[in-house]
Amino acid sequence: MSYKIKLDIFEGPFDLLVYLIENARMSIYDIQISEITDQYLRYLKRMQALDINVATEFMVLAAALIEIKSKMLLPRMKQDGGVLAEEDPRTELVQRILEYKRFKTAAELLEQQEEYNQRIFEKPKEDLTLFASEAEEYLNLDLKQFVKVFHLFLRKKKNLEDIQRNYSRVERRTVSVESKIDHIKSVFRVKAKRRLNFKELLAPQSNRSDVVITFVSVLEMMRQKTMMAKQNVNFGEIILSLNDNTGNGKKNPAEGDIVS
Repeated sequence: MSYKIKLDIFEGPFDLLVYLIENARMSIYDIQISEITDQYLRYLKRMQALDINVATEFMVLAAALIEIKSKMLLPRMKQDGGVLAEEDPRTELVQRILEYKRFKTAAELLEQQEEYNQRIFEKPKEDLTLFASEAEEYLNLDLKQFVKVFHLFLRKKKNLEDIQRNYSRVERRTVSVESKIDHIKSVFRVKAKRRLNFKELLAPQSNRSDVVITFVSVLEMMRQKTMMAKQNVNFGEIILSLNDNTGNGKKNPAEGDIVS
């Protein structure tokens, strides 16, 4: 098993000690010194390959743990045979652990801030004197002219607000050729006629877009040979009729019967 020990100012032997305490789910204020010391010494035996200076730091802490363990196992006795009450020998160790954790937390915050700052790119300063050298322009207006222009501004602003309040934007409704073809066939079915005038396919409120998409749909149906169109004179009425494969019972026309 290999170990990686960081030798920064806030890391070293206490990293191992804090790890053992947290891994054993012990409270820092109530450390089981006997158990932690045994675990710490076992880890030291596995770390023989470390540098001598690092090993010395770990051994110093190990000696302190052994001393605390001995004090807790062999309480001091009074001359009269009573037990001498003294301060908990773990107190100093607890204070050192708490101080270490505070510094470690601060170091992690500084490291995160450094990583964040490395992702920030600043724009180099530019010479803006070229733009600042231009003199400001002033309008030479008297009070009456200024009031007149200001009233004109208010009137335009009010007109714009009235337009926005009384009118709304109308979105153009788009219709595909396929849906318009279905609509044309349904018109023939509803009116139950074999022939219809082109104008009968248009609604009374049809606009230019509706006329264009209807005409394009008629041309597509003629290309598919599902519709026949006749126009006796130029610019005259266009008479439309469906072929028999649309369900109206009309025979297929010859190619020469399609007149446009």
